[in-house]
Order: sequence, then C-alpha cells, then structure tokens
Amino acid sequence: MAGSPRRAAGRRLQLPLLCLLLQGATAILFAVFVRYNPETDAALWHSGNRSSSDNEFYFRYPSFQDVHVMVCVGFGFLMAFLQRYGFSSVGFTFLLAAFALQWSTLIQGFFHSLHGGHIHVGVQSMINADFCAAAVLISFGAVLGKTGPAQLLLVALLEVLLFGVNEFVLLSLLGVKDAGGSMTIHTFGAYFGLVLSRVLYRPHLEKSKHRQGSIYHSDLFAMIGTIFLWTFWPSFNSAPTMLGDGQHRTTLNTYYSLTASTLSTFALSALVGEHGRLDMVHIQNAALAGGVVVGTSGEMMLTPFGALAAGFLAGTVSTLGYKFFTPVLEAKFKLQDTCGVHNLHGMPGVLGALLGVLVAGLATHEAYGDGLGSVFPLVAEGQRSATAQAMYQLFGLLVTLTFASVGGGLGGLLLRLPFLDPPPDSQCYEDRIYWEVPGELKDEAQGSLRAEETDTRA
Repeated sequence: MAGSPRRAAGRRLQLPLLCLLLQGATAILFAVFVRYNPETDAALWHSGNRSSSDNEFYFRYPSFQDVHVMVCVGFGFLMAFLQRYGFSSVGFTFLLAAFALQWSTLIQGFFHSLHGGHIHVGVQSMINADFCAAAVLISFGAVLGKTGPAQLLLVALLEVLLFGVNEFVLLSLLGVKDAGGSMTIHTFGAYFGLVLSRVLYRPHLEKSKHRQGSIYHSDLFAMIGTIFLWTFWPSFNSAPTMLGDGQHRTTLNTYYSLTASTLSTFALSALVGEHGRLDMVHIQNAALAGGVVVGTSGEMMLTPFGALAAGFLAGTVSTLGYKFFTPVLEAKFKLQDTCGVHNLHGMPGVLGALLGVLVAGLATHEAYGDGLGSVFPLVAEGQRSATAQAMYQLFGLLVTLTFASVGGGLGGLLLRLPFLDPPPDSQCYEDRIYWEVPGELKDEAQGSLRAEETDTRA
C-alpha cells in the first residue's frame, strides 16, 4: 500500500522540476543567442526603405498557421482514440509541442541560421520548429500510454537534438531534397519511436489490454484529428518550398495524393474487413498516407498522375500494414506500436524517400527548364548528374534510418532508469495516473488504484 503514495509524491515533484529546469535553461539560451532576423527587427527592416507588404511574413504565415494547427490539434486528436487516455493524448501532445518548439528553435538555429554568434528567428524558423515537433509527436505515438510526461520530455530533449543533426547532414552536407519531410520528419520520427518502443518492451502489457481499444466517441474525436491533418497537409508539405511554382506544385501533388490514398484506404478496409465492414483505425490513419509519401517528391515534377499513383500505393500499403503487419511485429519482434506509426509514417515515409530517388534520377533540363535550379541547384549548376542526385537521396534515407535507430535505442535506455517511474503494466493507457478525472469515473479509478497496488507489491 505504501508504494502508491511514494509514486504519487515522486510524480508531484518530477514533472514540475523538469518543466522548470528545461524552461529556465532554454530561456537563458534564448537570452544569449536568439535575436530577430532582419525582416522582424524594427530597425533593420525600416532601414531598408521597403514596403511592409514585401515582408516574408505575409507569404509564409498562412502556411505556418496551417502547420501549427496540424501539430497542436491534428496530432493530438488523432491519438485520442484510446478509451481512457484522451486527456493524456491531447494534453501531452500540447506539452511536448510547447517544449520542442523552443528547443528546436535553438538546435536548428545553431545549424542553419547562426549569424555573428546569434540565431536569427522569423516566420520560417517557426515553420521549421513545427516540423521538428511533428517528428517528436510521431515518435510519441509509438509509446502512447506506456510512458509518463517526465519521460516524454527527456526523450524529446534527445530527439530534437538528433533531428537537428540528421536534418543538417541531409539538407546541408549531402544536398538532399526533402521539403515535406518523408525522410527527415516521418521516417526519422517513426523509426526513432519504434526502436524506443522496442527497448521499452513490456512483456506483461496484457494487464492493460482492456484499455487498448477505442469506444464510439473516442474514435469520433480521433477523426477530428484526421480531418484537420488531411485538410492542412498540402500546407505542411509546401510550407518550406520556394515561393512560386515549387510551392504551387507541392500543394497540388499533395492534394491529389491524399485523395487517392483515401479511396484506396476505403477500398482495402472493406476488402479485408470482417463481413466487408470498414475499420475506423484504417480510415483515421491510412487515409493520411498520401501526404507522407509525396513529402520528398512533392516539389519535383512528379506529375498529377504520379501523385495519384503514389497516394493510392501508400494508402494500400498502410491499410494492409494495420491489418496484417502490426500483429506480426508485436508477436514476432516484440514491438508494441500503440498508434501504428510504422504503417502511417514509417512505411509510407520510406516509400516517399524511394519515390524521391526515382523522380530525382529522372530530372532533366527539358522537364524543368529554368526551374531546375530551384529544385535541384547542384544538378542545374553541373556539379552533379541527376543519377548522382538520386544516389545522394538514397544515401540520405540510410543516414536517417541510422540516426533514428541509434537515437531511439539511446532514448529507450535513458527511459529505463528506475527513478523515472513509468506507469505500471496494469495502469498503462489510463488518464487517472496523471490527471484529475471527472466525477463519474471516480469509482472506476478506485478499482484501478487497487489493481496498481497489487501490481506494485507483485
């Protein structure tokens, strides 16, 4: 009986101390290093005698707003399908995003926007930070319900750092093109989370099996996340691309790919479902795979037909993954992937990277004209052939998988430290451990408390 009060006391101190420590450290680093960029600084902007309408803010902010909604609303509600973990799904998404946005501003700033010893920030750095936060939330999906908020903050500290390193290696050192993040966001986030989940494997998780499913209204909440993500995904992929034809093309390719992945998901879900019925898990997730698969190639001359074909393939692979591959991963490889991030982000992310290899290898001056320089500057300048660019794209995928796997392994070892006190096997997927629950759930909570105490003594 004493184990529970000790755990409660630890939780009372652990999260507040960690939040205050991380916020204090980032605040000090902001004070020392972070400054407004020339388009944000009052003195620098007005010294150029430019019109306010020329400010990049007006061109980039609509995209930023869409991406921000995806991160804060889309991801949070997409993970709200668990019947008794809605507070944690939405609330911990909010917490992780708030921390990752600050920490990634620093990490990405040191790599990409350090000028005179200072990190210059503006609307583009806000978009980049949201991309990093998205990768962290993808990883969160793999360990959803099995980790506490203090654990999640610590692993985010590590993941944001490795995300920044991987992104710098791919985009700056290797010259890889990956505007929508099939590699840097989806593949990295998915396999970081999957390896993390494998290291944190729980052999007795069946004690919480009755909470792993959804109920009618929790699936409706999850569909809110799906619709937000589906609607704003064209902005997500196009936000960092060059203004003009590149951004326009990325939006179109993503738009058509999402429609195709949705139709393939409905088709395959009914085909493999019992008595031809649709499975809400498939619709909530696999319908989004079209956005993931064109993340790398969206700004390239993929063609509208290519976008439809890629989206249809991604939706098919993702749906079949949920139906057949996920049970095999858990049974044979002891990989407990709560949200199925391997099916929505992992496999479609790898497919998207390989599609980028193919389309890059086919890039010619005839197809791109003068626009080749905005998509493949090294090819346009004659420093690389299209085939060499394709090989660099493939190498970038291998680098990403390496960083993600090593990082997930290190994160798992970190989170296995006993003082971090994860939820016991009998109390996974349960809001009551970390949240005040409504009055009508109090009786159920008391029964759960007794189960926790029994598990602690065991």
